[in-house]
Amino acid sequence: MHLHRVGKAAYLANTLKAAPKVLDPLESQYESSRVEPPDTPGEPILMLPGALTAYVVLIAAIHLRVLLPVELENWTIDVFGFIPKRYDSTLLNITFPGGAGAKVWTFVTYSLLHANLSHIGFNVLWLLPFGSALARRFGPVRFFVFMAVTAAAGALAHLVTHEHAIAPMIGASASVSGAMAAAIRFAFVRGSFLSFHRGDADAAAKVPALSLARALRNPRVLGFLAVWFGVNIIFGLGSISIGSEGASVAWQAHIGGFLAGLMLFSLFDPVPRAMPHAADAASPDEPGRV
Repeated sequence: MHLHRVGKAAYLANTLKAAPKVLDPLESQYESSRVEPPDTPGEPILMLPGALTAYVVLIAAIHLRVLLPVELENWTIDVFGFIPKRYDSTLLNITFPGGAGAKVWTFVTYSLLHANLSHIGFNVLWLLPFGSALARRFGPVRFFVFMAVTAAAGALAHLVTHEHAIAPMIGASASVSGAMAAAIRFAFVRGSFLSFHRGDADAAAKVPALSLARALRNPRVLGFLAVWFGVNIIFGLGSISIGSEGASVAWQAHIGGFLAGLMLFSLFDPVPRAMPHAADAASPDEPGRV
């Protein structure tokens, strides 16, 4: 049937209006009706908790002491570094700067001093995963107190094993070791940051922790302990030095801080402990467990 030109044009126009839209193969059929969400800022890949950031910034700021004259820098190490000989009551007692007060504050202040940038970098490297999780779990106050307590435990272990040593001990390694020990109490629990089924950073830091007895029966915790103690024993027996100045590793302080973190974790932990039957279902990352 042939239409009149005007009628034909109207017919074709109506037909084109009624024709369905031809979708691009890569375009969703709902694309045109979907409401675009407002632009939101991208989430950073690595976001450190404020307490850990403040701790790292404090260490970095204190390290600016290396810009001081040599005599003044050595004085700060004598006053704030941990020197076992300071507590020696023998006839060969030596008077150190700081007086009686230094016998108290150096149990903590030594942990904020470092020999060089590589010393800081090594400690911060281990703090990024373990310290981040612990700071999120504890909150700022508990985190700072915990780091101070584990530093003191490391200093005590060093004092017991180096009773007459005159060389000062500096560095945050004892506190870092304590943070690592505390973190493994929940790190391998399902949903936590070393689990195969982990959630976001905040959720991973708040999973119920294992009791000390259960942690010491967990194969992954035992494997971690074996590697950690093995490395520190190698450092100790081999008299391995670090840094360009040849400073030896105070591995006894590492162990003191580690044991304190492992055993004192429950005193700082604000997250309620799971019931025994719940812990059985949640602690290992094993197939078939819910």
